[in-house]
Amino acid sequence: MALVSSLFLVELDGMQQSAVDLADPARLIFDYARRVGDVIDAMPAGPLRVLHIGGAAMTLPRYVDHMRPRSLQVVLEPAIDVIDHVLEEAPLPPGIRIDIRPVTGQVGIKELRTASQDVVILDAFEDGVVPPELTSAAFVAEVRRVLAPGGVFVTNLIDCPPYPRVRPFVETARNFGGLLIVVEPATMKGRREGNMVIVCGAVPPGAFDDSGEAGYRVFRGAEVADAFSVR
Repeated sequence: MALVSSLFLVELDGMQQSAVDLADPARLIFDYARRVGDVIDAMPAGPLRVLHIGGAAMTLPRYVDHMRPRSLQVVLEPAIDVIDHVLEEAPLPPGIRIDIRPVTGQVGIKELRTASQDVVILDAFEDGVVPPELTSAAFVAEVRRVLAPGGVFVTNLIDCPPYPRVRPFVETARNFGGLLIVVEPATMKGRREGNMVIVCGAVPPGAFDDSGEAGYRVFRGAEVADAFSVR
């Protein structure tokens, strides 16, 4: 973990996992985080109820608080030593309404009320990948339970062609109805593993309308099934 000027970086498992500009929480450093921010920005106006599975530098909770004041947020992060260090080196802004719980996603989500969240964000890694239990059918069913009508489930997965992690997740998540996938250009071309942001549920209109300008490939509707179905 390092603080360079106003930029705070968290490196775990040999990779930079999170970054936040303490002087400007609206500035999302990593492209995948910017894509998640696009979803948040496209949601209906006003405060949101957001569940974050994974904490790290608390980048996205800070972003939500900055862009959507008075939002109610819950963070599930079992690595409490990481959170303690982050909060010591990069304290949260005063007045932020956030409940940080030192539990795993699969344990913590069971403690949340049905239909209590507008957004669920899965951005949790172990040894450089999302733990498989967090993309399982049982966990996805819990996400569906806690999402309110009109809610969205946003997942950040690391993968590359032929997408051995994304394809099974797409099959599991197809019951959400709406499904959209954003892929980094280099990953789409098969050059390397990269971030793939998957949005399930009531995908907000207008999300990712400008992603093509950055070279991102956006898959919507039938395109998702055509490109990522395991069948």
